Amino acid sequence: MSSNTNTFPTFELERGLYDDGATLVCGVDEAGRGPLAGPVYAAAVVLPRDCVIAGLNDSKKLTPQARERLYDEIIALAVTYAVASADVAEIDALGILAATHLAMNRAVAALSPAPSIALVDGNQGKNLDFPHRLIVHGDALSLSIAAASVLAKVERDRYMVELAARYPAYGFEQHKGYGTKAHYAALRELGATPEHRPLFLRKMH
Repeated sequence: MSSNTNTFPTFELERGLYDDGATLVCGVDEAGRGPLAGPVYAAAVVLPRDCVIAGLNDSKKLTPQARERLYDEIIALAVTYAVASADVAEIDALGILAATHLAMNRAVAALSPAPSIALVDGNQGKNLDFPHRLIVHGDALSLSIAAASVLAKVERDRYMVELAARYPAYGFEQHKGYGTKAHYAALRELGATPEHRPLFLRKMH
């Protein structure tokens, strides 16, 4: 078996669902499960059948500039798309997994027309309230999931840049809320903002 590190996501999974009778297939992915601050975002995207988007890949493998370019192309091409979030209070109340699924539920519910089934990145879906198929490493396999990963990541990064203007001492524009050395240093010196996740900060040493 050859390594798939240089391959790109395709429309094969979507095509299989369409061949099985699905009327509209969407991809769903999240951004921001791991950070110490900010909401978790999710996006849902329905792409035209067999569309091609050059260079589209799992958002983690793309530069910020490439993500911004692809964001514009995805929303221009999409049959329908939506981005939603779950805030810090919801993360604290529900836990990060359930809050992530809440954001996904919101994104899918906002699609019009509604999809008949969703391809969802990951291996856990007990809180999802729409028909779905879980795909491990889906953002590297499915074009629709990869598109959703880009929309969610770009929207969340933009929010964190806005947050940096409100709380300039924390460096949100650099680390986007993730637990970097500089972020931990700022937390120790200044304490938490209302945008920090109490659930995650309890693990700080």
